[in-house]
Amino acid sequence: MNWITNFVRPKIKGLMGGKPSSPDTLWHKCPGCGEMIFHRDLAAAQNVCPQCGHHMRIGANERFAALFDGEHETLPAPEVPQDPLRFRDDKRYVDRLKENRAKTGQPDALTAARGKIAGVAVILAVQNFSFMGGSLGLATGAAFLAAVRTAVSERRAFVLVVSSGGARMQEGILSLMQMPRTTIGVDMLKEAHLPYVVVLTDPTTGGVSASYAMLGDVQIAEPGALIGFSGPRVIEQTIRERLPEGFQRAEYLLEHGMIDMIVHRHELKPVLGKIIRLLMKQPPAGPSAAHVPVSAPETAGTAGG
Repeated sequence: MNWITNFVRPKIKGLMGGKPSSPDTLWHKCPGCGEMIFHRDLAAAQNVCPQCGHHMRIGANERFAALFDGEHETLPAPEVPQDPLRFRDDKRYVDRLKENRAKTGQPDALTAARGKIAGVAVILAVQNFSFMGGSLGLATGAAFLAAVRTAVSERRAFVLVVSSGGARMQEGILSLMQMPRTTIGVDMLKEAHLPYVVVLTDPTTGGVSASYAMLGDVQIAEPGALIGFSGPRVIEQTIRERLPEGFQRAEYLLEHGMIDMIVHRHELKPVLGKIIRLLMKQPPAGPSAAHVPVSAPETAGTAGG
């Protein structure tokens, strides 16, 4: 370390207006096949590897852009206590919240918006894994319930795209209390005879999968998504047996009747539109709606029975 590293280089970076482009920001390595993908090509493919079809994680803004027909309105985030337990590990909980808000540009793990999918008015909620692992806490539960109330008052279908590691440990028992709260929200949709469609993405685990994430009228999953309660490694260590190949992956769950279909990300919007129109008893959007490949082997499947 010397004065060039400590003083000159930061000054130059400041004059350039931020971090310059580098190979790390221009190219991304696919976790599935290891292929290097140019960032523009990856963005154009909705973060799906063009070589192996691996579905990488994306945030709320990308989901809204891909699924809504056009303009949408983000619902305001409810106000909740920021650090009710004054929790601290190696960092203060409030500092972790600030870091994740700066990183994602979202107030918390779940963001909801109103708009239209394939011409049908919906409330779309997205639980983003990039915000503290998509964990369920006071703010997440409150945002889910606020979005449900909006859907009920405006007679809109409710679509949840979820990715989460479970309950937020920094909020202790208060995070676990969100499981019954969100389940009551699902009951509100059912009592109002409004569709509740869940899209399970990688990963969906813990208390989230044990509550509202598995209560949809229709359960859709992206290819290869990890879906379960405890992770495979924990289960193997507990039962001391080797798990079947592909255990807890979307394809395994479809085969065993736990989900209704697997849909490729590129086909998700028309499939959602068709499902919501059927559940809302609305006529098809047009001739193209009849040709949505819901049961195509490479994009989707339906559970028997």
